[in-house]
Amino acid sequence: MINALAADKAGGKLKFFEYEPGALGEEEVEINVEFCGVCRSDLMLLDNERGGTKYPLVPGHEVIGTISAVGSGVDNLKVSQRVGLGWYSGSCMSCEWCQGGHHNFCRQAEQTIVGRHGGFAGKVRAHKSWVLPLPDGVDSVSAGPLFCGGITVFNPIIQFDIQPKHRVGIIGIGGLGHLAIQFFHAWGCEVTAFSSNPSKEADAKELGADHFINSRNSEAIEAVEDSFDLIVSTVNADLDWSVYIKALRPLGRLHFVGGVPNPICFPVLLLLDGQKSVSGSPVGSPNSISQMLDFVAKHQIKPVVEVFSFAQVNEALDKLRNGKVRYRLILKQ
Repeated sequence: MINALAADKAGGKLKFFEYEPGALGEEEVEINVEFCGVCRSDLMLLDNERGGTKYPLVPGHEVIGTISAVGSGVDNLKVSQRVGLGWYSGSCMSCEWCQGGHHNFCRQAEQTIVGRHGGFAGKVRAHKSWVLPLPDGVDSVSAGPLFCGGITVFNPIIQFDIQPKHRVGIIGIGGLGHLAIQFFHAWGCEVTAFSSNPSKEADAKELGADHFINSRNSEAIEAVEDSFDLIVSTVNADLDWSVYIKALRPLGRLHFVGGVPNPICFPVLLLLDGQKSVSGSPVGSPNSISQMLDFVAKHQIKPVVEVFSFAQVNEALDKLRNGKVRYRLILKQ
């Protein structure tokens, strides 16, 4: 049996829950959970914000731990190895996307907390391809968010062949944005942080931002028109996207990794003038996650976290609901 924490209804408190996982599959890995991040996506499913959540729900998709067992077909991992698991726990391994190294686009991909039990538990299972070893030098306590928020903001660096010479804007200094600033700074880019909260300027500079712009100051944004090769939006908010498109240089890109609640609207002529682009991306493939982890180890990048015990899970979730987190939450066994 696996001991876990589960909710039995939308918005319900997490309580003790146990389930029988069955026999370990040939290509499955079982992880002893030591730490697990608490993500906004966990809360979204827990509260059934988009409908379709199945209860009881065991959240948790930012898992760090050690391998307790491997299936007979697992040849890339071993018992006691330190590993992490993120949003996806499996994919078909045979479609054009999996074969091409883009497993996260697999139409049959299995999500760690959708239709199955996640990492708010003593153990969790996943396919061997989505369980990634942690390099030496990557801190176990804070590493969980790298497997969701971290890869979400690292992925565009690889996707768009970002170069150290590029000038990059990051909209939002939160769970995603504070990691994006660190990644692009370590990549060698000139980084500008946009935030509606002026009190975050010190944090932005400490994380590696070269410049800070109060996004409520329209004159300050107008002053950087035609400045950026890439602007990454990490916020879950509706903004005046036209001003950010105007802030792009020719061939620049406005890229979304945050879930904007309403359809975005801007004049297409803004794209035609300068051949600009608007795009979005989810988390990355196992190969991209591995690249990110090596980069994290080399540059000692760490999410800024607050740590709670698993027994304090409901307290941690309430803090996230109330928007009081700086900047990610971790549960510790």
